[in-house]
Amino acid sequence: MASRSKALVWTGVGLCVAGAVGLVVGGVLDVDAADPWASVAGGAAGLIGLAVTLYAFLGPGPGAAAVTAGGARSVAAGDSIGSVATGDGASVIPRPTMPSSSPSRPASGPVTASGERSVAAGGDIGSVSTGDA
Repeated sequence: MASRSKALVWTGVGLCVAGAVGLVVGGVLDVDAADPWASVAGGAAGLIGLAVTLYAFLGPGPGAAAVTAGGARSVAAGDSIGSVATGDGASVIPRPTMPSSSPSRPASGPVTASGERSVAAGGDIGSVSTGDA
């Protein structure tokens, strides 16, 4: 589980525990006073839960990686690359099918191709030609 997901889960758990403790203490001390507090706490918890849910769904995913290609003719991809040619007049003949291996997962961290004609991928690389023809 990504650190952001863990933080959201523990935030939710903490809010639930704090709400339960508050309601128990309110119920023990004064039942009549606990009723309006329960209404306010329930409404606030609902709004906070909605906000956390929207952030979890609409925010950057755990698999989102920073993908940068900084060198001359460099290529970087957050997932798999089928074929790449970075040289003058170079061409790559891709394989008819990619080799059957375990399914690749997109990169969970940064993918960087920083040197001249460098190639980096967060997944599989099929065929690469970085030289001149």
